[in-house]
Amino acid sequence: MFGYVTVNRPEMKVRELEVYRSYYCGLCHALHKRYGRKGQMVLSYDGTFLTILLTGVYEPVPQERKSRCVVHPAILHRELSNRYTEYAADMNVMLAYLKALDDWRDERKQAARLTAMLLHGDYCRIRDRYPRQAGALLRNIRALRRMEKEQPLHLDAGEPYSEKLSKILARIDRAAGYTGGFFAQLCAPHQDHWMPDLKETGFYLGKFIYLIDAYDDLEEDERNGSFNVLSELRSLDKDGFDTVLKEILLDTAACCCRAFERLPIIRDVELLRNILYSGIWVRFHQIRSGEDEQKKRPDFCADP
Repeated sequence: MFGYVTVNRPEMKVRELEVYRSYYCGLCHALHKRYGRKGQMVLSYDGTFLTILLTGVYEPVPQERKSRCVVHPAILHRELSNRYTEYAADMNVMLAYLKALDDWRDERKQAARLTAMLLHGDYCRIRDRYPRQAGALLRNIRALRRMEKEQPLHLDAGEPYSEKLSKILARIDRAAGYTGGFFAQLCAPHQDHWMPDLKETGFYLGKFIYLIDAYDDLEEDERNGSFNVLSELRSLDKDGFDTVLKEILLDTAACCCRAFERLPIIRDVELLRNILYSGIWVRFHQIRSGEDEQKKRPDFCADP
C-alpha cells in the first residue's frame, strides 16, 4: 500500500493513540492469520484507516485480545478486530500485489518481483472473492499505465499561462482519478445505502494519495527520467509550484471530508477526523521541509 493515510500523532489524545494502535495491531494479526508472515510484510496505515472507517459506519461486534508479537516480544499488545479487519487485510494484500507487479514491470525492482511472486496465489483467491473491487483496481492501474506511456503535453510558447495551466491541471486530475477510481471501490464493501458516500470518500482520498505519492517521488523521477504527472506543473512555474499543488490538495481533501461527514459515524469519529483533516498532510509537510520519511515514521506497536 502507499502508507500516507496515517495519524498526526502530536495532535492525538492518549486514548485515541491507544485505539489506533489496537486497530493497527489487529490488522497485523489478521494479515498473519490469513496470509502468514508475507501478509504482515505489507501491513499499512491505509489498511488501518479502512478498518476504522468501516467499523464506524457499520458498527460490527468487536473482538478484543491481548498478545505479543515477533517485532515487539516484550510488549503486550491490545488488538481490536472485527469482520472489516479481515476485509481490510484482503484489500491490503490485493493492492500490495498489484503495486509490486507494477513496480517490477516498470522499474524491474527485484524486491517487487519477489513480493508479487509470494502474493500471487493469495491475489487470485481475493480476486475471485471480490470481483468488483479487483476489477476496478485492475482497470484503473492499466489505464494509469497507458497514460504514463503517452507523449508529454505539447504546450505552445505563445499560449497564455492560464491555458497552459488548465491543460496541465486536467492531465493531473485524470491521472489522480485513476487511483481515486479503485480506492472508491475498496472503501465500499457493500452495495447499500452508504455506498455512494463511502465511494466518494475513497475517490477523493485516492486522488490525494496519488498526488502526495507523485510529490514524494518527484525529485527521483526527474533524475531518472521516469514519468511523473507533476513534472510539467513544476516546469511551468517552479516558484509557484508548491502553492498550486497545495491548492489542488486542499480542494481534494475538502471534497473527501465533505463526503466523510455525511457518513453516520460516532465510534472513533475524532480519530478518523485526525487522519483526514491532519494526518494525511504529515508527509506533505515533511517533503516541503526536506525531512526523511523513515526517520519520521511512527511505530504504533511500541510504547508511546
